[in-house]
Amino acid sequence: MDPCCGLLTVSKIPVPLKGISVDVQVKGFVADVSATLKYKNEEQNPLEAVFVFPMDADSAVYSFEALVDGKRIVAEIQEKKEAHQIYDDALTLGQEAFLLEEDDSSGDIFSCSVGNLPPGQEAEVTLAFVRELSVEADGAMRFMLPAVLNPRYTPKDQKKQSVTASIPRASKGSLPYTLELSVSLQSLYRISRVESNCSLTPLQYTKDDKTTAQVFLSPGHRFDRDMELLIYYQDANTPSVSVEGRMPSAEADSLMSKAAMMLSFYPHFPEAEEQSHCGEFIFLIDRSGSMEFNVGNVQNSPRRIDSAKETLLLLLKSLPLGCYFNIFGFGSTFDSFFPESVEYTQKAMDSALEKVKMMSADLGGTEILEPLKYIYSTAGKSGHPRQLFVFTDGDVGNTNQVIAEVTRNADNHRCFVFGIGEGASTALIKGISQAASGTAEFITGKERMQSKALRSLKAALQPAVNNIALRWTLPLGLEAAVVSQLPSAIFTGQRSIVYALLKGKMEETAQGTVFLEYTFKDETFQNQLQFPLQSEKTSSSSDRLLLYESGSPARLQII
Repeated sequence: MDPCCGLLTVSKIPVPLKGISVDVQVKGFVADVSATLKYKNEEQNPLEAVFVFPMDADSAVYSFEALVDGKRIVAEIQEKKEAHQIYDDALTLGQEAFLLEEDDSSGDIFSCSVGNLPPGQEAEVTLAFVRELSVEADGAMRFMLPAVLNPRYTPKDQKKQSVTASIPRASKGSLPYTLELSVSLQSLYRISRVESNCSLTPLQYTKDDKTTAQVFLSPGHRFDRDMELLIYYQDANTPSVSVEGRMPSAEADSLMSKAAMMLSFYPHFPEAEEQSHCGEFIFLIDRSGSMEFNVGNVQNSPRRIDSAKETLLLLLKSLPLGCYFNIFGFGSTFDSFFPESVEYTQKAMDSALEKVKMMSADLGGTEILEPLKYIYSTAGKSGHPRQLFVFTDGDVGNTNQVIAEVTRNADNHRCFVFGIGEGASTALIKGISQAASGTAEFITGKERMQSKALRSLKAALQPAVNNIALRWTLPLGLEAAVVSQLPSAIFTGQRSIVYALLKGKMEETAQGTVFLEYTFKDETFQNQLQFPLQSEKTSSSSDRLLLYESGSPARLQII
């Protein structure tokens, strides 16, 4: 059975979903997504339904509304307890009600509760969110619209099941709805091409300089697997600043009365100083039963465990002589190849390679917390910084606990994570990598696997960067306030993005300068960006303000 999301009654009976239409506006490195879900109650009685759907952990939901029987319902943000009370009261009175909330166990699952949908009634739910695009090893900007929500395994000591635990799965080819998708592209750089794992119409440029374009998903696409877009810009690895103008109608001193900025840095270190040839490399491999499933919902897709093993073998063969390493497998239990980390020699590597080839997905549930605690309890090797590599499909129901454990031990290691297969939890994969100043990669097929693995290893071999800070030089009367977290880690040649707001009067002819400062091997480095204080004009409150939404620290968690 394929792990697809769906609209369900409270008794877990599927409700017919008639269609999904998605409009995506990509502005450089940020995507604004508006998704409309159309469904119908074909039962003889009113029903209460729940639509469970996945969303990238970096997404910020900023709008949610529903159209039922000609009436438009617009969401309001409420405290969680109060929102549930309002929803329950509406059901008691026989009113239509919608409740959108984030799953307590993980930040990449949202569920929409729909109450008292009359018999034969059609409804539309529109959800709008914004997210920053990730950068692939070949420089492509990656946008992914998830269709797959894998059921999350709940450890034995957890009382509350994940919202995904009892979702029924649709058989392949049985989806009664299709996906319509349009993408508008706008960039400071020339748009070279757009690729996808799905069929697209030819790319259409809307300006002669090729900085704007549009593309559409071919008609009739069945939304039974993740839809991936790879957007290639020319010279996109050039540092840049985007400024989005304040809203003219905004109240004084409100958030929208300030200009928003996106700072894009591409730090580079001296090549001779870049990599270290020491380290303790610990590999933690998910061997739970879900790793037996295929990586993707396509023909001849490899099994997740095979994809993890192939990536691990490549990394093992690429480790520097003189380092130390060990390999752990986990499921309901865990074990390791060696009692403690051993020196990386030809003999040790050959032994490990043979053991890796024999690994299978035979260890039961996905309980990653206990092996992490054990690894953190062991002493490291003096003079060899610990680098932890995790391979998992992310099917866990205690994501927040796992991230908290990694965070508590972040000073003692860095964590580099590979999400294996479609539907891998972005909350877990990105969460633990960010908590321990590492990187996150997603493996959804054999293509680009080698480049992703080697990019992670190169980052692990680079000494850590410390004391990351921003310094500004702005005209008198203008102040900058950073509204996103500063990067917890910086790797040479990899993009680092920071969002900020500008408060005060902006002269169109004035310029500003921002400095990204950090310490690398006891030497202070500084990356400088000089930019004109000329912003894009914002004409009305209906305009979609990508930088405001993506830079905002708040997320719509409960409606």
